[in-house]
Amino acid sequence: MSGGAAPGAALLKEDALGRVERLVGERGALVRRVACGGRLPGSRFVARLLLGRERRALLALASGGGAELRVPRLVEDAEARQAAGPATANGGAGRVPRPGDVLLRSWIEGLPLHRATELPEDFFDLLDELVLAVHRRGVCHNDLHKEQNILVGRDGRPWLVDFQLASVHRRLPAGRAREDLRHVQKHRRRYTRDGRGPQGGPPVATGVGHGLERGPVARLWRRAVKPVYRRVATGLGRRDWEQRRPSSGPWPRWSAPVGPG
Repeated sequence: MSGGAAPGAALLKEDALGRVERLVGERGALVRRVACGGRLPGSRFVARLLLGRERRALLALASGGGAELRVPRLVEDAEARQAAGPATANGGAGRVPRPGDVLLRSWIEGLPLHRATELPEDFFDLLDELVLAVHRRGVCHNDLHKEQNILVGRDGRPWLVDFQLASVHRRLPAGRAREDLRHVQKHRRRYTRDGRGPQGGPPVATGVGHGLERGPVARLWRRAVKPVYRRVATGLGRRDWEQRRPSSGPWPRWSAPVGPG
């Protein structure tokens, strides 16, 4: 990256907590999350808390040893941190973020689950394996009910992104781990029921999360907290708080299994 506006800088998202940008330079494409907040008092403080959670989770996932997981990796690039950003709705182009407000991570080529047009038959099995591998490194994602946080890579294999709500533990809480797996099972069931599964067969119910029910905290969240959160998030301009494939489709076609890779 060179001084001034970042080559190929593009705004991916902007809301009351900050913005997410795609920067393209000598090191290829990067994602830059800027926790600058907005006009709402305290929004920058909240944004930086979430940025810190994501940083801790990605550090834990990178330092766990063993095979590299299909999650973003943190990137250190001083020039990318200081590059001027693209034009936004709240302020024009050329803004340089404060260093402490920035998280840089690798760009992942792929489509969010709700936009994918094709899935390998073993996609949800691979997704279960990925979530279990994340858990083995002491990290719970805590936001897998959102289809946009599950990417379908160019090779058809799953990736996990957006670790803003993730938590890092020495001893993994069974309840949080269960919720991650339950959400994967929920997606599996939705994508394979009503003849949507491979060859129009019955729902694929053999996932790791099969039979798991909401825990007490999840039930409280759904009944009392989620409605309030949704209204607040919408009021703050977070229109993408939970993107989802419409029940009317179109649903992805199925291809041959790809294996772990």
